[in-house]
Amino acid sequence: MRASGILMPVFSLPGPYGIGTLGCGAYRFVDFLADAGQSCWQILPIGPTGYGDSPYQSFSAFAGNPYFIDFDLLAGKGLLEPGELPPAQPVGPIRYDQLYAQRPALLEKAAARLLAAPTPEYTAFCQAQRAWLEDYALFMAIKEEQGQRGLADWPDALRCRQADALDAARQRLAGRCGYHKAVQYLFYDQWNALKAYANDRGIRLIGDIPIYVSPDSSDLWTRPELFQTDGQVHLTRVAGCPPDSFAADGQLWGNPLYDWPRHQEEHFAWWKRRLRHATSIYDVVRIDHFRGFESYFSIPAQDATAHGGRWVKGPGHAFLEAMREAVGPGAVIAEDLGYLTDAVRALLADSGCPGMKIMQFAFDSREPGNYLPHTYTANSVVYTGTHDNITTEGWQQTASAEDVAYACRYLRCTPDGLTEAMICACLASVSDLAVIPMADWLHLGPEGRINTPSTQGGNWRWRLADGALTPALAEHIAALTALYGRAPGMAE
Repeated sequence: MRASGILMPVFSLPGPYGIGTLGCGAYRFVDFLADAGQSCWQILPIGPTGYGDSPYQSFSAFAGNPYFIDFDLLAGKGLLEPGELPPAQPVGPIRYDQLYAQRPALLEKAAARLLAAPTPEYTAFCQAQRAWLEDYALFMAIKEEQGQRGLADWPDALRCRQADALDAARQRLAGRCGYHKAVQYLFYDQWNALKAYANDRGIRLIGDIPIYVSPDSSDLWTRPELFQTDGQVHLTRVAGCPPDSFAADGQLWGNPLYDWPRHQEEHFAWWKRRLRHATSIYDVVRIDHFRGFESYFSIPAQDATAHGGRWVKGPGHAFLEAMREAVGPGAVIAEDLGYLTDAVRALLADSGCPGMKIMQFAFDSREPGNYLPHTYTANSVVYTGTHDNITTEGWQQTASAEDVAYACRYLRCTPDGLTEAMICACLASVSDLAVIPMADWLHLGPEGRINTPSTQGGNWRWRLADGALTPALAEHIAALTALYGRAPGMAE
């Protein structure tokens, strides 16, 4: 069935507390999606963010981001007093330094009240999520004690999980562990309520999970043997991308690489648990950098750029079988962008997962792939751009004159109508699902960009302005959605 949705990060939602949350702004956005005839809301990863504030560098592959917990909802449950709520702020770019300094004080109050009278729901949550929650809480408590130093800089006994050191830390930091478990309950209590509301309104949530975990994460700390380390929880090789026309030095992500033979020995148990968790909190999951399951770029951990990296074979079809066992068909979107080979294309085809098409790439002379709409297949998801692209208006402003002219010639439009023409080309394509970033529906320029790859600072800060989601915009989106046969309930 043809469908469409909007890409919109949770952190970009409007609201009074400096960042988008799971409160009123999120519910209003769900209502907007329904009014606009949409079927899906695609978000970015929702894990707790670390250095660089990137949602793709999280302290845990399972935990939720405390920044997204809504204070008004906590007050509604009696966990905060009305007088404790901070004054409302005008909506503007996210200031993560302010969030880091201000938010914990209120979360401490709410967690303390919850822990003073634990509910049956809290107890059940802790039991159900015990497999990751206990280690995550201890990891965060030790990290606090270590002055927020990264895992690589912890004392050997704690970094390497020596039994005596861990036992002592559990006793010494029991209160802080309780706090972090309570915060996770507060997050998931609000998240699950939002998901239920969205589903009731006919909106499916498309989540996003990075293929790799962070080098400063409870995942690496808890199971270092599943990653390429030296036996002392120090990385030997790390992830990235080779040099190309977009990045002369390549991309050095620095994430731990998996020890795939060890995963295969364990029948991919860790990945199965991760996928089951993801599909329990989302309706569909986009796996970032899917091509890494066929082969991945491996860079020596000490290198300063990606030039010294090499391609290494990944788990391939064995992973596909494990994925099918864990979540079955139809639950995964494969992010298959980047350097593609026949082997990657074959693995994607065998997986049955839809891949991704990027309309901007169709007209970018630097892009070697063929993303022209007339080449698409139905089993795909088409976007004007992703969170890593500039907005379509911004693309037009920064692309070469030749590329813009080619796009206008192909789409039969003038430069003034290029963004709308790209959106319509996505909706008109044969792809089963079309997802348009919210900033493109608003025709925003570079100010609406979410992330610029290979840069530090200034990313993940864009927020939707108050009043941007007008009835007129919803009506316009709904009309185009119906025109191209993507409205809910329409025949294929």
